[in-house]
Order: sequence, then structure tokens, then C-alpha cells
Amino acid sequence: MFYVTTPIYYVNDEPHIGHAYTTLIADALARWHRLLGEGTLFLTGTDEHGLKVQRAAEKNGITPQEQADRFAVRFVDAWQSLGISNDDFIRTTEPRHHRAVQKLLQACYDRGDIELGHYEGLYSVADEAYVTAEEVPDLERQGRPVICMQEENYFFKLSRYEQPLLDWYESHPGFVTPEIRRNEALGFIRQGLKDFSISRTSIDWGIPLPWDPRHVTYVWFDALTNYLTAAGYGTEDPAFPVRWAGARHLIGKDILRFHCVYWPAMLLSAGLEPPRAIHVHGYLLVGGEKMSKTRLNQIAPAALVEVAGVDGFRYHFLADQRFGPDGEFSFEGMVARYNADLANNFGNLAARVAAVVASKCGGVGPAPSADSPLAEAAGRAFEETAAAWERVAPSEALEATWRLIREANAYLEANEPWKMEPGREVAAVLGDALEVLRLVALLASPAVPGACGEVWRRIGLPGSPEESRLPDAAAWGGYPGGLPVRKGPSLFPRIAV
Repeated sequence: MFYVTTPIYYVNDEPHIGHAYTTLIADALARWHRLLGEGTLFLTGTDEHGLKVQRAAEKNGITPQEQADRFAVRFVDAWQSLGISNDDFIRTTEPRHHRAVQKLLQACYDRGDIELGHYEGLYSVADEAYVTAEEVPDLERQGRPVICMQEENYFFKLSRYEQPLLDWYESHPGFVTPEIRRNEALGFIRQGLKDFSISRTSIDWGIPLPWDPRHVTYVWFDALTNYLTAAGYGTEDPAFPVRWAGARHLIGKDILRFHCVYWPAMLLSAGLEPPRAIHVHGYLLVGGEKMSKTRLNQIAPAALVEVAGVDGFRYHFLADQRFGPDGEFSFEGMVARYNADLANNFGNLAARVAAVVASKCGGVGPAPSADSPLAEAAGRAFEETAAAWERVAPSEALEATWRLIREANAYLEANEPWKMEPGREVAAVLGDALEVLRLVALLASPAVPGACGEVWRRIGLPGSPEESRLPDAAAWGGYPGGLPVRKGPSLFPRIAV
């Protein structure tokens, strides 16, 4: 089972390209694993409780639930517009989630890992987190208000889990990737762990603690539990253990401590295993800075889709941003990548092959040669593409696929089928090129599903790339020949610069 999750996005946010980046990676991974024939569950959703939502609702003269309902739909609409193929969209205000949260809380409480205490300190409303005095000046510069908070809280005894977490990391070396993020998480643990507050009495917009309904839980026991909820935790679903065993979280580095330290400790306390893996990426920067409302540098996906189309948008963020380190978005970079890889390479290959098949083969595609010089390149492309998707390296997977496109274009340039007379020789060259188009439509479909489906249709294949199954479908020689090949409008019209 392959179970991939994004973070759940806060309903007070506007969907921007940072949210889209994580979601696109999860979508492409889910699509790849479906091609492999694996049972796949892809989850995204919204985080709808907390002080910010309650305050926004009060300001707007509506209930917190109405506030959440009004704004959650923005993420649903944004992901639909980008062709995101999530199997589930979770909202933390759903009854199924309340059941799962209360079950997890009760399990940790019964273990003796949740105790009543008193907290007095500084609290960042924007981050829904207690902060130190040293952090206040930087937060206030960012326009993130800090208030003094004093109330009775329940605390999770994180300090008890320092050694169990170190043991888990030792026995599961691939638990957090890339390595730099694993080391960062280990650094947090080795510095010594402090118990953290898990409840509030000053607000009521949250999930009540099952043993003390005067308190509502907030942030981490609420938000993080969504991954369990969608897998079937809190119900009698017999598939829960199988789903959870395949869980992989995709997150940004800003929430590493909560996912890679707090979350596995909470799960161990409740008698559950941590997820199979947590894959952590860096920030998507704009003008060298992380996107935020206060900096006014957030970019809505729709603004870029208007220029590059859905597939152009998807391809840029998967191919141009290396997973792991911080990445920098620039409009000029997106256009350059689009014109080079999509218009000049993929789109040009598809258009040229269709045109020459029409003129030399009467519009009927010939079969490829078993001993084609492109066969070895195709086999190598599949192996490298598959290996890169497995290690969550979308940019490397697409580079491996695009090397095959470039080799096919070079093969056509070397043989010049448009200059050949109709016959066996030109049929062999064009059959090889059609087979490459079939393979590229298959391998690139997790990134650019719309264009790949159209190429599949134009070269006469039934169904869609998504209905194929790897690795068998990646074997050279799958294009049968004798199919009608259709010309059509440019897949990727060049963007003027």
C-alpha cells in the first residue's frame, strides 16, 4: 500500500504556489505508484480549528464553522484546477476526525503520558505555538503578533521519549529524508526534549478532551492526527493497519520538528508505529524570501496557469525545483523551462512525428524495430525514472524521461525521415519515434497528465496512459503499429518572452 499525504493547509490562508508545490509532488507520486499497480491513497485537506479561525469568524460576524466552510472550498477548487488526483480531502471539523483525535488522546492519557499543569508564557497567534522571548522580535518584524498566555493546560510528556525516538531513528535509517533533515531532527532530540502543552481552556473552537471537556486540544494532537483519520483510525476499518504501514508524509522544513519529533513520540505513546517515511522539502522562495501575507509575495496558482497552462505549471514546479533544498521561483525561469522542455522538445517531437507519418505513411503509424538504437536508451530512461520517483526526486525523474525525448529528436535529425521515400526504411525510423512517444506519454504522465493523454490519443492508442501497468508497459516494442496517427494543434505553444 502506498499512502501519501500533504500537510493540511490552514483555512485562513489563500492557496499559493508553496501549497501547490507540496501538493503537486504528492499528486505525481500517487500517479506514479498507481502506474506501478500499487494500492494507493492520496490525502490532502484543511486544518480548521484554532484561535485564528475563531477570531476571524468573530470579526466577520459568523460562526467558526461557517468561517471554515467558506474558506476550505478555496483549496478544493485550487486542487481541482491543477488536476490534483487526491483520493480523500479531510477537514478537521469532520466527525470522523473528532473520533480519531479523541481515541489518540485517550490512548496517550491512559499510558500516563498526558498530565495536567499550568502554563504562563508567550504565545504566537499566527503560529499557534508557544515561543521564547528571544523569538519575539523576529516574529513581530514579520507581523506575527505575540501575546501573553496564562491558563491551565494538559501537557504531553515528550521528555519521556528522547531515547525511544533515538532508538527508532537508529533502526529506521530512511525514516526522514533527505539526510540533512534527518540530522536536523536528531539534533532537536539530542538537545533534550521538553513537555508541550496540548490543550486550551481560553477557546472552545476545537475538539474536547475525552476525559476533561473543559479543555479543547489544539494544533498538534488535532492537525497531525488527520493522517490517522483518513487511514481509518478510530473506526472498525480492518484496512487501517495496511494503509498506515505504507504512510509517507510530505512536509516543508518549517514543520519538521512537529512531524519528525512530536508526531512519532505521540504515536509510540499510543501504541502505534510512526509512518513509514517523512520526506522534507525546503522553502519555495520568491525574490529570495519565503512567501507570506505580510511580505505580499504570495502567488496564486491561477495567475501562472493563465500563462503556462495546467501542464506547464505542473511541469515547472516538478522539474525546476529540486526536492530537499530551498528553491527559487521566477517567472522568467518558468517560461524558459516551458519553451525549452515542453515546446521545443516534447511538443516538437509529437508534432514532427505526426506530420511525417501523415506525409510518408498515409497517417498510419508503423511498428518499432526490435533492434532499434533507441531501445537501449528507452530501457535506461525507465530504470532511471523509476529509481528517481522511488527516492522522491521528481526533478531527476523528469530529467531521465526528457533525456529520452532529446535522444529521439537527435535520432530524427540524424535520419531525416522527412527526406526519405515512403517504404520500409522510413517506417522503421517513424515506428521507433512513435514507440518513444508511447513511452514518454507513460513515464511523464505523473507530471503532465493532460498532454500525455493527448499524445496517447493522437498516436492511436486506446484508453489512457494511466490504465497501463509498469514495469511491463515500459518494455520496448509496445506500440503495435497499424494505428491511425492524428495531427493536432500544438501541445505547448511557445510563450513569447
